[in-house]
Amino acid sequence: MGVKTPAGCDLKTMYETMLNATPVTAPITLFDASDLPVRIACEVRDFDPLAYVDRRISRRMDRVSQLGFAAAMDAVGDAGSPAGESARRAVIVGTGTGGAPTMGDQAIAFERNGANRVSALLVPMLMPNATGAFVAMELGWTGPNYAVGSACASGTTALGEAARLIRHGQCDVVLAGGAENSVNVYAMASFCRSGALSTRNDDPAGASRPFDADRDGYVMGEGATFLVLERLDQALARDARIYGEVVGYALNSDAHHLTAPRPDGSGAAACMRAAITDAGLTPECIGHVNAHGTGTDLNDAMEARALHGVFPTGPPPVTSVKGVFGHLMGAAGAAEAAIAMLSATNGVVPPTANHERGDEDFTLDVVVDAPQPIGPQPVMSNSFGFGGHNACLVLSPFAGR
Repeated sequence: MGVKTPAGCDLKTMYETMLNATPVTAPITLFDASDLPVRIACEVRDFDPLAYVDRRISRRMDRVSQLGFAAAMDAVGDAGSPAGESARRAVIVGTGTGGAPTMGDQAIAFERNGANRVSALLVPMLMPNATGAFVAMELGWTGPNYAVGSACASGTTALGEAARLIRHGQCDVVLAGGAENSVNVYAMASFCRSGALSTRNDDPAGASRPFDADRDGYVMGEGATFLVLERLDQALARDARIYGEVVGYALNSDAHHLTAPRPDGSGAAACMRAAITDAGLTPECIGHVNAHGTGTDLNDAMEARALHGVFPTGPPPVTSVKGVFGHLMGAAGAAEAAIAMLSATNGVVPPTANHERGDEDFTLDVVVDAPQPIGPQPVMSNSFGFGGHNACLVLSPFAGR
């Protein structure tokens, strides 16, 4: 695993921040946000792309590719040396908007100075597959290489599709994850106008409140996380460290609304059931749920209804790590899958930051205050995105063979 998140740029720091439920929301520093109604976000701090690429290459990358490339290289380093032919090694990148901030900057350059001032690198920097291209060129991997865009479900979708490539015998190793450069003036202005963001400028640490009765929107985050998925027999043969297994995956669509989830949660519930079935498990086998849990009124209520539909006797312990590092958009599912996998293996459920008062419209066993020990058990990780995209993973501790 490799991470570049607002909660830490290495796996240990990020996971400890989650276990301590320490919110990292703070005033925006990446640009001047003084004219915006929301001036807080979760930024990746202490990140230097020049630790991974030289200055010339860095200038050819949108920040989304800088973050993604760095996380991907860390993941490969953590994995050791996966074996196999180059043509059977793949890269899948999930992103909601790719290098859209570059598009915005260059549109301004065009309006101010004309077509001759538009960068020749505009398209290579904004294209969603740019991150994967940089990674493959660095590693020399010639297998499948593509980007998936399912809004805030992109990272989860990338991991699930990676597992499918291996399961279907097409690849031996897949480097998959999500990356997003979402703390930029264009995205922030748009989401401010939509009313989706928390307006707690005077209380940044308390702004992201998943499933809390006083939630008022999510906190924008940015970052990248990549995981190396490898064929199990091959990983065992090289004595690789195995964090766990991807045992179930499903995705579907609400087919309901461009931005709002289906209120009754039926689409999300169907996706969860399909992922559990794909894993060969029953709902009773799931030890905890890493919820999408954005802290918006509609999403949290929908997800709660969906969970009760999937777990008729009551959902297992639920956590949302977005209380700590906000919503990483297209990168969220990958970062949360990494956290969920570590939690499943360590047998604990991370607490949800800022959950102080349950919503009277629904009941959930939301873990708060301190990690809850449950023993090593499978975990379900949920992601739901604009456009009605639903994606769910079931991750299991590795019991050995």
